[in-house]
Amino acid sequence: MKPYLKYIFVGIAAVVIFGIYLFNKPHKNVSRAKPDYTMEAKALFTEFEEREEEANTKYLDKVLQISGTVKEVTADDEGGLSVTLDTGNDFFGVVCELQESSKWTREDFKAGQEATFKGLCSGMLMDVVLVRCVRIE
Repeated sequence: MKPYLKYIFVGIAAVVIFGIYLFNKPHKNVSRAKPDYTMEAKALFTEFEEREEEANTKYLDKVLQISGTVKEVTADDEGGLSVTLDTGNDFFGVVCELQESSKWTREDFKAGQEATFKGLCSGMLMDVVLVRCVRIE
């Protein structure tokens, strides 16, 4: 076997092993994680609206604890629940997508009530989106 073929096989094996490691890497436990930032939904939305690139650098993939007034609660076809917090904007807000293992139901959230969530920030599409959220009581 030629010597350079050994290096190719070793390189391929290293890539495969690294891929398996990343595939099996556990997710961050949001409910136990200490929040990197704690703020009101309106302040978070304003930061993204005014300086989206800076806000992405600051908040993307960070654990945020967000408080605000429930604007809307929606459930998808698969049973996932999203709570939209009011930001003062008539069209957009901060969307908290609850974890699949969440014990909360749609009936637990009413428009106008105050709520606090902790989740991972995935950035701004039209709304600012937090995923894998848990409710803080």
